[in-house]
Amino acid sequence: MIVDLTLTISQTIPTFPGSPKPKFITWSKLKKDGYNLELLFFSSHTGTHIDAPYHFVETGMKIHEIPLERLISDAVLIKIKKEKNQSIQKSDITKFEKTHGKIQDKSTVIFFTGWQKNLEKTNYFTENPGLSASAVTYLASKNTNLVGIDSPSIDLGKNKNFSAHKILSKNNILIVENLANLEKISAQNFKLIVLPLKLKNTTGSSVRAVAIQSTN
Repeated sequence: MIVDLTLTISQTIPTFPGSPKPKFITWSKLKKDGYNLELLFFSSHTGTHIDAPYHFVETGMKIHEIPLERLISDAVLIKIKKEKNQSIQKSDITKFEKTHGKIQDKSTVIFFTGWQKNLEKTNYFTENPGLSASAVTYLASKNTNLVGIDSPSIDLGKNKNFSAHKILSKNNILIVENLANLEKISAQNFKLIVLPLKLKNTTGSSVRAVAIQSTN
């Protein structure tokens, strides 16, 4: 079964405070030019998107440098409901491991907090749950491939230091934010495909993210 984990980018999609609203600008018209065509204007971190390490590390890997092998990976889904301003702790992860077994090194780890339901609310970007320094340090110790979450940031909304971003980026760990429909994944393990545009020298890209889970 295939589950689309991607928010639809439109001119009305909520955006991170300070980021521009997307604009779709009509460029060509079928009746006049023989075809329809539009120009797109939006931040590379709009909607469901991936952060390259370069976003927070000057010498970090950029979007066009990410190997495909890291974008198509075996993922572990950790469902930990969190409310506003609540962080995911290392203890949340180790508790999961006691029940479901150790997360293997170089895994992709995805967190379902339930926060995505607040997308249209004013506090979506300011009070979102995120990962604590202890949690991301623990994941970094496992050489984690990618960390994803169903909130707008891997950091708490009130964390202006971006500590989780910095720890993951310094350890060459990819970040995917604003994942949608994680509640539709019934399996603990699934195949994750996250495909950004191959944009040279950029810090991020909106992606099409999908989960493939066994129907057995």
